Amino acid sequence: MRLGWLVVWYQLGGIFAFTLGTVILGVALRRKPEKHFAERISRVSHLLYWVCLGLPSLLGFLYPGVTRFDELVGIHPLPYRTADAVVGVLLLIPGIYLFSVSNAALKRIGRGAAAFKLTKAVVQSAVYQRMRNPMSLGYYLVAVAVSLLAGSTYLTCITVVLLIPAHAFNLKYFEEVELELRYGGDYREYTRRVPFLPGFR
Repeated sequence: MRLGWLVVWYQLGGIFAFTLGTVILGVALRRKPEKHFAERISRVSHLLYWVCLGLPSLLGFLYPGVTRFDELVGIHPLPYRTADAVVGVLLLIPGIYLFSVSNAALKRIGRGAAAFKLTKAVVQSAVYQRMRNPMSLGYYLVAVAVSLLAGSTYLTCITVVLLIPAHAFNLKYFEEVELELRYGGDYREYTRRVPFLPGFR
């Protein structure tokens, strides 16, 4: 079980490190607001995401496994298994859809990808007409869905209370500044028309 606790601490420490890294990168970007610097530092932010959020989640799937975290940390699993599973499926389907179509739009229209291959233009059509961050919303829905389907109190709590706020903070404090530096007026005009997420400016 010692390895399981290492995964838990990696997950919690990773969220903290990602948030701290977002602050540092955001401050650096504001001190040096240049397009080429924004492009370079954007790749650092993507690396932080994968090392601090992506890899710990993957490790948790492999060991101890999404259904065993509660037992490991000594808390009760979610009480309403059937209802949690139903809600999990209802969140999982739109989550996968949003994640898939937004990735396809970035590749087809933006001529880039979600991570290290930066887009060449602001993607404003397809699902990006309705919100600026459909991929992130898909990611949030999938993360909550998996937590509910696993019946895990631990995963549900860290996802809702820590992971999603940390990632949304990165989008607002770092990514929006970086995108404005790379795309200028096109991105500013886009942010005026389209909400951050449905119901959020």
